[in-house]
Amino acid sequence: MKRVPDLPVEILVGGRLSDIVGQPLRPYSHEAIAFLAELSSRLLANPAIRIYPDLAGFAYWCRKANLQRLARGRHGQERRIGRGIAFHIAPANVPVNFAFSLGIGLLAGNANIVRVSGQRYPQVEIMCAELERIAKQPDHERVASMLRVILYPHDDAITAALSESCHARVLWGGDKTIAHLRSMPVSSRCVDVVFADRYSLCVMDANAILAADNKAVESLAQGFYNDVFVLDQNACSSPHLVLWRGDEADVNQAMVRFWEAVEQLLRSKPPFPVMQALDKYTHLCRVAILLDSCMSVTRHQNLIYRVRLKELSSGIELYKGQYGFFFEAVIKGVESLKTIVGERYQTVTCFGVDPEEVISLVVERGWTGIDRVVPVGKALDLGVVWDGYHLIESLSRVVADC
Repeated sequence: MKRVPDLPVEILVGGRLSDIVGQPLRPYSHEAIAFLAELSSRLLANPAIRIYPDLAGFAYWCRKANLQRLARGRHGQERRIGRGIAFHIAPANVPVNFAFSLGIGLLAGNANIVRVSGQRYPQVEIMCAELERIAKQPDHERVASMLRVILYPHDDAITAALSESCHARVLWGGDKTIAHLRSMPVSSRCVDVVFADRYSLCVMDANAILAADNKAVESLAQGFYNDVFVLDQNACSSPHLVLWRGDEADVNQAMVRFWEAVEQLLRSKPPFPVMQALDKYTHLCRVAILLDSCMSVTRHQNLIYRVRLKELSSGIELYKGQYGFFFEAVIKGVESLKTIVGERYQTVTCFGVDPEEVISLVVERGWTGIDRVVPVGKALDLGVVWDGYHLIESLSRVVADC
């Protein structure tokens, strides 16, 4: 097994790169579950979790009970083993994704070197501090020897050296970044799991919203807020397009009821920074100039911008915004998605629409996009299946007897 070289990087968690132990474990090993469960307990006890809901989401995901549930659901993984060393390049715009990537790598049985973004997010600092404390405990010595979290500026020489030393890479980034990283030499057995640019949407049934009581609509608004605003609409699974199923009159009433509930919730939150509001308005101007299918614009002050489309047309995914910028359209049924869905499409969140109806269309019609269909409020929920990959299977290998 090739030794990882010591490189000019800042070590945030763990010791020297050259000392990392690349000997793999079995998926869902006792050691990995114990380590992540300890991390969950520490995060849940940290007062900062009340400020950062993404930290809370990760902490709940890696609770011991949840990890044991995942382990019980594995199929044939008693004959699997990790690939060796996994090198992760975490996204710059979603702070806690580095920890999810790391957690998946550990559960798959791998040693892990994780490069975090140079943006100094408080969530990353909190997470790394807790990881370092756990790594120093004798009970977690085995996992600690397999774990490094590092920071370095964009440097192809460092990235290439780490790429050549690993058995798997987990790459998060835009299409151009992914293409560049994939051009670097890797070992002949190295496996890449890539998370490139994706696009997600929400489908709501107008009659379901009109029939819901006020408490249910408030709960729906909270779920939508969690899907969109917790990560400033930056997550690949956050919706940018809202499709309304129903006739025009019902849809118009449902829109008013839903968006008023979302606006009321947003007014109880801290205001958007000035630059976010400016970016959102600039994007609106750009869309108005470039997109012929725009019919009308509804602004809820600087909180929400809604662009109504005359019709669904391919390419709408090229105009996604941030901070509460949405396109909307009326559809007769979910089969209308066929006019826009391509390989970039990832998550569909639903309210009043049976997820199985969407899943069946994807599978039976052979659509090249949509990997995930979940209720509103679940867009950011982490899972071992993501972007169409079963991550534990992708990051481990089978020891066969046939």
